[in-house]
Amino acid sequence: MDTMTLLQAAVLGLVEGITEYLPISSTGHLIMVSELMGLGETADQRAAVDTFNIVIQGGAILAVLGLYFPRVLQMCKGLIGKDAVGLKLAVRIIVAFMPAAVLGVLLNDWIESKLFNTPAVLAALAVGGIFMIVIDKWKFSKHKGGEVFDEGMDLHEMSILQALFIGFLQTVAMWPGTSRSMMTIAGGVLVGLCPKRAAEFSFLLGLPTLGGATVYSLYKTMNGEGPDMFEVIGWMPIIVGLVVATVSAAFAVRWLVAFLTKHGLAVFGYYRLVLTAVLGGAIWMGVVSLHSGDTVGGEEGVLEVMP
Repeated sequence: MDTMTLLQAAVLGLVEGITEYLPISSTGHLIMVSELMGLGETADQRAAVDTFNIVIQGGAILAVLGLYFPRVLQMCKGLIGKDAVGLKLAVRIIVAFMPAAVLGVLLNDWIESKLFNTPAVLAALAVGGIFMIVIDKWKFSKHKGGEVFDEGMDLHEMSILQALFIGFLQTVAMWPGTSRSMMTIAGGVLVGLCPKRAAEFSFLLGLPTLGGATVYSLYKTMNGEGPDMFEVIGWMPIIVGLVVATVSAAFAVRWLVAFLTKHGLAVFGYYRLVLTAVLGGAIWMGVVSLHSGDTVGGEEGVLEVMP
């Protein structure tokens, strides 16, 4: 096929918006859905679809910018010396972003050669699920039954070391099959943030992380490094994908904050364990194969559904 239909673009935008900020590995879902819809029949089309899946992360970024605009504005004022609290928060976001920015460049080739394989991806999915269940039992169990968590310290009250700790946990998400949201939300809880604040910090940290991946992918496609996404797919599907991703991500963010406040992380952990079993079975039966490819937002492998 030469182009992506508007319906296919909308479906991918919906998957991106729903899964980007949930701790369930968004890129794996995007790649699976892309292949199931028959996208990427040729190498150029596959590359263009991969770029599309990265670029529509811009919708998730717009959703967070809209929902947390007061926080973003506060940080911007802080960076120009007009808001002391905003400056503290901005510094903590920058500190948390730096490990992934540095290690992502240094370790990218090693990760592709060592961790883009079936056992590693399945292990990441399963270990991530167990990790969330353990944290849930440790940090969340006493709040079950509808009790609202005490909001506790605000984001700017974290220490620099605590922000750095979350940043290093984010780098773990470079292991294909892990989840950036999972690691950063869990990291926030571990340093003492309530689930609502931990999720908020994860969303804000996603702005430079996902934004960097989106801008870099646009730069490559517009400078002739691989097929031109705009020529292969067309402008309208890209616009539709971005709009749907923005709207669905806004709803997903609001839902996730409300859910975490009352229910914790365990359900996502169990989901990942089920996904591990389903994916492992599909690979064993030859329905799905795993091959190396670009990472999105510092996470995930590339899954291919076999005809």
